[in-house]
Amino acid sequence: MDREDRKRGNFGKSFMCRLQCMFSQSSSCESSRLTLEDTQQWSQSLEKLLDSKYGLATFRTFLKSEYSDENIEFWLTCEDYKKIRSSFRMSSRAKRIYEQFIKAESPKEINIDHQTREQIKRNVKTPTMHCFDDAQKIVYGLMERDSYPRFLRSDVYRTLLENLSADSSKG
Repeated sequence: MDREDRKRGNFGKSFMCRLQCMFSQSSSCESSRLTLEDTQQWSQSLEKLLDSKYGLATFRTFLKSEYSDENIEFWLTCEDYKKIRSSFRMSSRAKRIYEQFIKAESPKEINIDHQTREQIKRNVKTPTMHCFDDAQKIVYGLMERDSYPRFLRSDVYRTLLENLSADSSKG
């Protein structure tokens, strides 16, 4: 085993420990454990990855490790935003989303075109549940074309598959 393999193995073990701690807290039920089959399904589409609570958690952890988690954070924030029914809460949340993700030079500024940014700026004045839809579609596309393929090629995902594969062949 060369140095890179040991390094990757240590990273994988450390990452697996963190994932297992995270996932074991969510439920003690055997059926909710992360399986090799579930993990393999993540490679079918970004949608399948995001639909899995473990997939989403792993993807977020990967993006945070690369300091590129603003897109997934925005996408998730938009998903939560769409569930708001109170117009007062919608208005205050829309302004917060704009300040955090849309506004130029904002803390977690997402990569969208000027036209979409300006449209959202207008929409936030009288927000609806769909005022971030265009930006959310752009961000999803960016993740699908860039972050998701990088995740599938990452040591994080490959090590997780290897460890789950080894575990399933033992038991």
